[in-house]
Amino acid sequence: MAEPPENPDAAGVDVSVLIVSYNTRELTLAALEAVEAAIEAAPGTSFEVLVVDNSSEDDSAAAIAERFPGVRLLALDQNTGFARGNNLAAAKARGRYLLLLNPDTVVAPDALGAIHAFAEARPEAGIVGGRTTFADGSLNPTSCWARPTPWSTFCLGTGLTSLFRRSPLFDSESMGRWGRDDARQVDIVTGCFLLIRRELWDRLGGFDEDFTMYGEDFDLSLRAAELGAERWICPDAELVHLGGASERVRADKMVRLFRARAQLYRKHWGRFAAWFGVAMLDLWAFSRAMALRLLSIVQPKRREGFETWREILRRRREWHEPAGGER
Repeated sequence: MAEPPENPDAAGVDVSVLIVSYNTRELTLAALEAVEAAIEAAPGTSFEVLVVDNSSEDDSAAAIAERFPGVRLLALDQNTGFARGNNLAAAKARGRYLLLLNPDTVVAPDALGAIHAFAEARPEAGIVGGRTTFADGSLNPTSCWARPTPWSTFCLGTGLTSLFRRSPLFDSESMGRWGRDDARQVDIVTGCFLLIRRELWDRLGGFDEDFTMYGEDFDLSLRAAELGAERWICPDAELVHLGGASERVRADKMVRLFRARAQLYRKHWGRFAAWFGVAMLDLWAFSRAMALRLLSIVQPKRREGFETWREILRRRREWHEPAGGER
């Protein structure tokens, strides 16, 4: 959980922008350039920018310090993960709001001003996200999700989600038929662009650090809901989110995602529902591996995909075993 802030009563900063980077030098520099422009476009709001560099091997810290001397840089000597990195940054932050931002994003010039104004106009909104797009301008719907349920997990495991993409029944988590073009309450705001009130962050204790990569933002939103805090999407706060820039091995990424899902199930569901959820993760990996194995007989190019899913299935113990702090 989060450390106590160093200056909890510091005045004069409305929004603290927090970025955690790992081996994403050029993307992080581009993200900071966009943030700088967005800050200049919001003269009525005061900002500070904090970057945690998770011991990158690409000289990210030196480049950030040189190009952006006004950024408060925390250069760590080890990779602490996304959750811990944000908790460390939040402990140093002075803003009334914390804005978590991925290094592989480019905010629109009016995005920071828009999301701050949106939150100020809705005191009931504890967490606010924006509208993310891909580089070509098309919608990237991953800025928010509906909460996972045993039914949605069954659909994932059996392949119904893949067969009926954007279906409200079989692909409910993605909310895929909504263009994120109007203000709505949502269950989950993802951590690529997440504004949270400082007092709510402190009540929640920040991110649960058992989630080292993936799932911590889902968990944060679900815990905020338990406290009665609303989660909203502000359509006027737009940004490009490239996604997955610091993790390139697909098998590793999927295992991490599965492990995070299993943690969420065990933390937020009852024992039987959690067992069922983990079983559906097994089925998800098994069904994809078998389908690609059969397809590779007639389409040899599918062989690589089969090998990836076979590796994921072989590593299923990694999502069966609880993380260090799980009960």
